[in-house]
Amino acid sequence: MGKLTMGVFPGLVGSLSLDFSVKLAEAAVKKGHTVDYWVSSNATMLSKKGQRSFKDYSTLYKTLEELFKTGNFKACACEACAEARGFHKEDLMEGWIRKSMDWYLASSFDADRVLMIGGE
Repeated sequence: MGKLTMGVFPGLVGSLSLDFSVKLAEAAVKKGHTVDYWVSSNATMLSKKGQRSFKDYSTLYKTLEELFKTGNFKACACEACAEARGFHKEDLMEGWIRKSMDWYLASSFDADRVLMIGGE
């Protein structure tokens, strides 16, 4: 199986990029691929621990927890983007790491496929 590197760069308001990208990552992992998942901008909020599910409100926390358990999913949040939004390393959900964009670029070099999602 192959390696997929995804970079998620959502817009500020009303973006479905996060939901789509997590579902795509989940489908790839279920098929046996490995996924390196990079988020920046407001998408860094996916990495924050303590999220709660609400009725009729999209929450990806549980899906991400399950993806991390597979061992075929790595996720990295842009450190500068997270700090700019006021949350720090100790606020990270288990499994997430925070690095500069060089993590995403390095992952891209040995990936079989690279997707950039968002940036609208």
